[in-house]
Amino acid sequence: MDKHYLTPLFQPETIAVFAGNSDSPELQTTQARALVAALTQQRFNGQLVFLDIHTTGTLADLAQTRADLAIIVLPPDEALEALELAGRIKCRAALVVGSGTPADKALEMHRVARRHGMHLLGPNSMGFQRPRSGLNASIAGPLTSVGPLALVSQSGALTASILDWASLNAVGFSTVVSLGPNTSVNLSQVLDYLASDAQTHSIVVYMEGIYNARRFMSALRAAANAKPVVVLKAGRKTAGNQAAQTHSGTIVGSDDVFDAALRRAGAVRVRSFVELFSAAKCLASRYRPVGKRLAIVSNGGGPGVLAADWISEIKLELGRLAPDAVKALQPQLAPLASLCDLIDLSEEATPAHYQAAIDAAGHDRTIDGVLVVHSPKAGTDAADVARAMASLKGKMSKPLLCCWMGDASVIEAREVLAAAAIPSFRTPEAAVGAFGNIASFYENQQLLQQTPPPLSTLAKPDIEGARLLIENVLTERRKVLTEMESKALLSAFHIPVTQTILARSANEAMMIATQLGYPVALKIDSPDISHKSDVNGVALNVLNAVGVRDVYNTMIQAVAKAQPSARINGVTIQKMAPNKRGRELYIGLVTDDPFGPVIAFGAGGTMIELINDRAMELPPLNQFLARRLIERSRVAETLGEWRGASAVDMDALEHVLLRVSEMVCELPQLREMDINPIIVDASGAVAVDARIVIDNAPATARNYAHLAILPYPARYEQVWPLRGGGEYTIRPIHPDDAQMVQTLVKELSPESRYFRFVSSLKELPPSMLSRLTLIDYDREMALVAIHRTRKNSADGETVETERIVGVSRYITNPDKSSCEFSLLVADDFNGKGLGSRLMLSIMEEARDKGLTEIEGLVLANNPGMLKLMKGLGYEVKTFAEDPDFKLVTHTL
Repeated sequence: MDKHYLTPLFQPETIAVFAGNSDSPELQTTQARALVAALTQQRFNGQLVFLDIHTTGTLADLAQTRADLAIIVLPPDEALEALELAGRIKCRAALVVGSGTPADKALEMHRVARRHGMHLLGPNSMGFQRPRSGLNASIAGPLTSVGPLALVSQSGALTASILDWASLNAVGFSTVVSLGPNTSVNLSQVLDYLASDAQTHSIVVYMEGIYNARRFMSALRAAANAKPVVVLKAGRKTAGNQAAQTHSGTIVGSDDVFDAALRRAGAVRVRSFVELFSAAKCLASRYRPVGKRLAIVSNGGGPGVLAADWISEIKLELGRLAPDAVKALQPQLAPLASLCDLIDLSEEATPAHYQAAIDAAGHDRTIDGVLVVHSPKAGTDAADVARAMASLKGKMSKPLLCCWMGDASVIEAREVLAAAAIPSFRTPEAAVGAFGNIASFYENQQLLQQTPPPLSTLAKPDIEGARLLIENVLTERRKVLTEMESKALLSAFHIPVTQTILARSANEAMMIATQLGYPVALKIDSPDISHKSDVNGVALNVLNAVGVRDVYNTMIQAVAKAQPSARINGVTIQKMAPNKRGRELYIGLVTDDPFGPVIAFGAGGTMIELINDRAMELPPLNQFLARRLIERSRVAETLGEWRGASAVDMDALEHVLLRVSEMVCELPQLREMDINPIIVDASGAVAVDARIVIDNAPATARNYAHLAILPYPARYEQVWPLRGGGEYTIRPIHPDDAQMVQTLVKELSPESRYFRFVSSLKELPPSMLSRLTLIDYDREMALVAIHRTRKNSADGETVETERIVGVSRYITNPDKSSCEFSLLVADDFNGKGLGSRLMLSIMEEARDKGLTEIEGLVLANNPGMLKLMKGLGYEVKTFAEDPDFKLVTHTL
């Protein structure tokens, strides 16, 4: 049960091959002959069994045959028969290789696979490769060389192209998977497998689309948490939805949303095939970038300046040597060398000069990566310079890249660099771009670590009142809220709005304006008009009652003429917001297919589409994510002290974003929203205008299912009394708990650690610790027991300390109806009822998720745990696969 459910597919011990009559190759299809050749060209670590569905006696032989994986390369009708046979011989996975299988046949294959409990890769797949096992189950070309990089592609043609490129660029792979359009085992499942695959250190993905955003984000977050993931997506969309009823819906395209999703998942996106290759080179070198500061070492000013320009263009930082490093390095270089910004070694640079400069940059803490740009010079052997670089590769703890300009004179040098696994590029821009793509992995990892709850720590909103307002509008068969309804909804979540009153006649308008105080703004109120300015439905800075009367009458007539069919409720009156050099911003919401609701932020006002300033983030937000969202917008540069205006109240702006996030989480009926403009100055933020589009919530919207990222489930936090006195808190685990979990494991007795991990480890490896604390609350849950103690410090102050004293968790099984649990309790808290409570709590959470059974493995020589399980009503069974364990199960 500790193996991944796709292990029979990617690490089979025995393979049954259905490829037609292997004794008569001329009767096989071209693809069948290619696959058989690919399988047999090298030594596979396991066993291959060739079967033919037409051979007499095959059914009798099947009774004695067992295999983990069935590989099928037959016409669709015969492939279905082979799949049935694979199920009879208890194959746990199947691969159907080829192309041209129609959709109806593909669905039949999926049904057969499900009936037999097999994981099916294909049909219409080019297969996969596992070089370390000597397994080439593909028709994508020869078996690639062994390396730390995994490739997952939704295009067979690109798979073959990348493998061909890799063979000439000394790039090896741990796994290559070509998915195809009709596969049952999908991209999310393969990413989930690679996240825990010890052979894989980095992952490159080519994708064309996804079907389930929640599962994709879940798998991608798990993978990117463990290792770098680079994604190239085809089918980018630049234009927004022209039929949208808000500005947000018009200017936000699905490609922007995909960018936001990848950032939040901690992955890195590249925009071209060339960039993908560049990223693959860097990942194959096993670099773990930690920042944006790239130092340039060059033997010529021109190429170095080109590299520095591109650093500025893609928003990296030029790495500069610290003063002490400059002082130590200068005497080792040629007299004309310059260390002001670039590390320009001059045309007199020798291999020793390069070596000294690279070594200095490698040890400088103000530098995150080093790019060496070399131009051919008379009297300098480029290969010797490359060998000097190669000698430093093993000593470098940060990325080392190079650009060997030229061609004929640097061929040998490039071969030296390739042998040393140093990424080499032909242009400075390509090299800087490669570093930039991988460096953004570090920045995105900070976003990945954020797991906000659905509600912030601000004052509790009136959620029920907001839901009632939405229900009333939907009851009237309307989907667009009026300005007053929209502002009422914002007010329910404590977002400041300008006071707005509806006038149904010119006289009413004059009285309301007089009560509010001049100057005032008048706006047409109609559920059928999305953009009021387009129909002359907005008037600002009206200074007196006569002006209000005239504007009211003129506006009603103008709007009726411009849009005769529009229903007009009247005109809203509001006092002009005091503008102390305030900035006009907008905060919006769009609903994307498939990622669901997305929050947008940027410059606001009437020219919003023209300015086209947008930054995006997937909900839920916390203050860290809200601040990063603001920083990614172009308008962020104007929010500080700017042209004589005071800096805006950033806390107030962030609070509005947090409130919008709360609305998105708690109101699944929201489809689009504009708060435009929201005026922000030094005194705070106020929403001047708002428009909201709603629709009936889908039946699946329960428990935040409408969100691509499940919020932190704060609702499961409970306080329980501790046997013997005191109390403890049980709550879902959080990434910030990593150090406390590590302390818990370190303080266990060797026996307790062995009972939990079946290992003699003394502490959790960093990758495992990260995996156990940053979890996907949708498919797994971990509850921690927190015990707090108070002590007096040396200066007499009372200090409260927290300690994790127990952890229970479950992971959903592939059948989506059962789960596997684990339990760990601190030695000094045994016998205090903690284990029972943690198990009951995790069972209740699993039941709440709709799971029907919970199971686990317990060492047969762990009597305490077995006693606890029996006491909780678990059934204890023999585990057929290993007699050292007992299988314990409980119906939920």
